[in-house]
Amino acid sequence: MDFALSDEQGAVFEAATGLLAGLVDPDRVIAVEQSAEKVDRELWAALAEADLLGLAIPEEHGGSGYGLSELCLLLQAQGNVVAPIPLWATLVLGALPIARFGSPSQREHWLPAVAAGEVMLTAALSGCAYSVHGLPSMQATAEGDGWVLNGTELAVPQAHVATRILVPARTADGGILLALLDPLSPGVTLEHTQTTNREIHPHLHLADVAVPAGDILVGPSAGRGALDLIMVAAITGLCALQVGVCESALAQTATYLNERNQFGHPLSTFQATMLRAADAAIDIEAMRVTLLNAAWLYDQGRDATDAALVAKWQASERGQRTVHATQHLHGGMGADITYPIHRYFLWGKQIELLLGGPSLQLSRLGALIAARALSAADS
Repeated sequence: MDFALSDEQGAVFEAATGLLAGLVDPDRVIAVEQSAEKVDRELWAALAEADLLGLAIPEEHGGSGYGLSELCLLLQAQGNVVAPIPLWATLVLGALPIARFGSPSQREHWLPAVAAGEVMLTAALSGCAYSVHGLPSMQATAEGDGWVLNGTELAVPQAHVATRILVPARTADGGILLALLDPLSPGVTLEHTQTTNREIHPHLHLADVAVPAGDILVGPSAGRGALDLIMVAAITGLCALQVGVCESALAQTATYLNERNQFGHPLSTFQATMLRAADAAIDIEAMRVTLLNAAWLYDQGRDATDAALVAKWQASERGQRTVHATQHLHGGMGADITYPIHRYFLWGKQIELLLGGPSLQLSRLGALIAARALSAADS
């Protein structure tokens, strides 16, 4: 398979990296992390002005009409500078499902606003990610032409700034519906929590929260298939972030090793440091090709489940190994929590475990393989 970017994709990546690298530096990230929201709204507005928030939004709704592959290039650019903005939450967890499954009125209402940078979105997927059977933790009960939701969902990415939260919920008859929840609705409580990489991912508590029919994205009969596709896109997007985080961490480490001298020679001339950095580079390339494969399959409308699980295992296992190596190669500087490389370690660790670490991805992949083998044997 040819993993080279097309001319259009190259232009997208160049625009994204140029804008983010030009506007984001360690001092700015520190300032945003010390704010109440921990979200860089000025950067968000700049991305909207550059038409980057609408990459995967259909042209008729103010976007560019690209797919998940192009979104992943934007996320990779974000990971390069560890920019504190809800790109993954808004564009992959929120806008992508609305564009794919939303009604005409839902698409018309939300997608132009996302492209313009006027709203932020997210989704509550942790319960599904860690459930043995992939079932949501929320419960839904029919009431009139709408639904009432109850339950708790842990660590919803940047829900405190979201205008809508995509919430999967189980119905009494075993169906799964997807609701666009207004976080300001009566009965909704957001419990402030801070993640490893200093983002805010509140716990979501729902007590008899009414959701009107117009805010149901997918009904119970089609919810299972839609949720599976959303999870594939979600973990693929995380892989793109991890690639960006790791390649930037390694580039910074290479600079440090070339400039830092020991025994009269640059650290980069010592075999142990060279081999450790080379291993990290190999890990990053393995992450990159499996990510691109999963995103391409998704955009082609093919089953990308296996590919996404493989990519997430690579991003979790190799990503953690890479950021650990880059921090270690900085020696004592790597232990300084105010030094930039430490932030990349925190982001790498957060992405490793978000929506399931490497062991969980392998267990899911093994379960799928075993199920297919049993199905083939029965037939």
